[in-house]
Amino acid sequence: MNKQTDLKENESKMALGKKNLVLMAIGVAVIVLGFVLMAGGGSDDPEVFNYEMFNFRRITLAPLLVIGGFAFEIYAIMKR
Repeated sequence: MNKQTDLKENESKMALGKKNLVLMAIGVAVIVLGFVLMAGGGSDDPEVFNYEMFNFRRITLAPLLVIGGFAFEIYAIMKR
């Protein structure tokens, strides 16, 4: 058999195609970015409260990125 036919046969045997795997990698990157944006905000001095942990990035943007990443993962898995 020629190489192209073998490649098509292998692709049909896999549960997810190459496009799905690339989309899933993008979704994982978005989720990781969301968790990285959530990190930090602690205080160096335990006696002083740091209001920095309640900023827009940690409270709104990061959770939206994580939820969006998981939704994108579902899309990447279901895409035909």
